[in-house]
Amino acid sequence: MSTDTPAPALPPVVDLETWQRELADLRVREKAATRKLDAIAAQRRRLPAVRMPDYTLEGEHGPLRLVDVFGDAQQLIVYHHMWFPEAEWQCGGCTGFTSQFTRLEGLAAFDARFVVVTQGPIAEALAYRDKVGNRMTWYSTADSPFGADVGAPAGGGFAVNVFLRDGDTVYRTWHTDGRGTEQLSYLFPLVDVLPYGRQEEWQDSPDGWPQGPAYERWLDSPDIAAAYGPRT
Repeated sequence: MSTDTPAPALPPVVDLETWQRELADLRVREKAATRKLDAIAAQRRRLPAVRMPDYTLEGEHGPLRLVDVFGDAQQLIVYHHMWFPEAEWQCGGCTGFTSQFTRLEGLAAFDARFVVVTQGPIAEALAYRDKVGNRMTWYSTADSPFGADVGAPAGGGFAVNVFLRDGDTVYRTWHTDGRGTEQLSYLFPLVDVLPYGRQEEWQDSPDGWPQGPAYERWLDSPDIAAAYGPRT
């Protein structure tokens, strides 16, 4: 560390008994939040569903119906990756978010699958996936109204949708976007238990805590490609 860089502030240092008491107070709130999230998940499981038209998407091996994207599973999670035509690097947030998912086989035990869908043409989408070392299965909705119909139009933002199928009939059961996707990642939940947190100006932190502009510490698409790509 440069001698010109001030040392970061430290938490108050206390005896073990005081620390345990403060931790116990925090744990009451943490456990209450866990129960609240359980209740929210219970409400999510009781949401009604919307029947979907018979969309056609484009996959690595050609066109296929939305119901075929499920594979053998009955439930499907779709991450809608932002896409900018002719851009060398696509959305850093989307690229970083989806780079976290390298072990998806565990979903099979829950009769579910998780895939990426983007508005980019399939050849360009797959080339970008390989460039950044992404391990997920990608599909294109460039020639389908599917993305626009579920809150992820061309030129729009990212989103997550969840679907359920009954035979050949597909239902939309849940949707989120913006910060609603954070709960699905592992990065920010890990960062949020660190003493300094995300170190972004918007966060409520003690005086002297290191803080900077939002997104400053996020890996961008070239960083992801350098770390994980090209896909082999």
